[in-house]
Amino acid sequence: MKSKGVLLLSNGHGEDAINCQIFSALRAACSDVDMAAMPIVGDGAAYTRSGAPIIGPTTKMPSGGVFYMNPLFLLKDIGAGLIALTWQQLQAVSRHSRHCDLVMATGDIVAAAIAHSTCRPYIIFLSAHSSYYEGRVNLGLILWQLLSSPQCLAVFTRDALTATHLNQQGLKKAEFVGSPVMDNLNSTGKDLQLMPGVRTIALLPGSRLPEASNNLVLLLQLVKEVAAIASQPVQFLAALVPSLMLELEDIAARSGWLHRGGKLIFPAIKSSVNGRELALEVICYADAFADILQQSSLVIGMTGTAVEQAVGLGKPVISVPGNGPSFTYRFAEAQNRLLGNSVRVIGTKPANLDLIQQAALAIDRTLQDKKYLETCVNNGLERMGRSGGSSKIADRLAKYLFKQLTVDC
Repeated sequence: MKSKGVLLLSNGHGEDAINCQIFSALRAACSDVDMAAMPIVGDGAAYTRSGAPIIGPTTKMPSGGVFYMNPLFLLKDIGAGLIALTWQQLQAVSRHSRHCDLVMATGDIVAAAIAHSTCRPYIIFLSAHSSYYEGRVNLGLILWQLLSSPQCLAVFTRDALTATHLNQQGLKKAEFVGSPVMDNLNSTGKDLQLMPGVRTIALLPGSRLPEASNNLVLLLQLVKEVAAIASQPVQFLAALVPSLMLELEDIAARSGWLHRGGKLIFPAIKSSVNGRELALEVICYADAFADILQQSSLVIGMTGTAVEQAVGLGKPVISVPGNGPSFTYRFAEAQNRLLGNSVRVIGTKPANLDLIQQAALAIDRTLQDKKYLETCVNNGLERMGRSGGSSKIADRLAKYLFKQLTVDC
């Protein structure tokens, strides 16, 4: 008997991560299903780490996949071969999908359109739309038609409010079962070298180089300001990607810090509270993301999906805009609308010394605001839902796979 086949489509780094969670859940439930992936944006590193074979060419573009933030980035991507790359990816999808029974698409209209073009039944996780930042979600005529098509078997939304609004508009197949990004965030018990009873601040500079490197330099400036004005002792952890760990020596040199065995050290900073000289450490890990989030009291985030995960776990987030191309004020402001009052954005332009000082004050106030910290827990559940979304979506995939579905195209 021929094995069932699923093609995973995604058009974004966060979308890759969502599909990888679904991939792992489906593989655990149905080990004999053949699965392959086609990331439309970036190099698909998340799929590679998960063991999902990639069927077509991939590459990193100058924009990092966020050219919608600035039209000039699109021109740079075109100059770097975006059109030829996209055509080759579409050809790969067309060839491979002939042997597939089902397509799992995660993203926006691009992912939906490519899934529809395969003439195979498909399920979509609609990651790019939310009533929280659109007021009342508006899919537009083309995406509405794609999702209303008999080919589209189910539409999973990123939050319950969006599903409710789409149901009210007539798209009854839309539902919310939880966000896959909230899965596998349980603490592993790793020893993070923390001082007991001291508030912990997590640094999330992002994953795309060289932007993440520049973001970490900025965050180290903020760490010094926070330590200088903190009402109570604080300690710092940084969740980094492996490629950024390799740059710690250079980052330390650029920032006036020292690097010793994964720790960034600033020998002495004077506290404005008690006048004492303090030695600062930022302990960096590339293999402890879930542990760091679970044990943090507050997160300073300059990234996308990881901030969503922090909010989902009930953590308050302070964001400072960077120089981009990914994490800019425009991105941070949209993220704030999406995730609600758990996220506070400081400034509307790339952070300078004045904005960094404002952010430090906001961090100190936030850590002392018990009532606000309680609201962050409730807000996280409302915006991101509980864990288990990937298993529920995988179960639905399995259900449809073994129904022997056919569609007209």
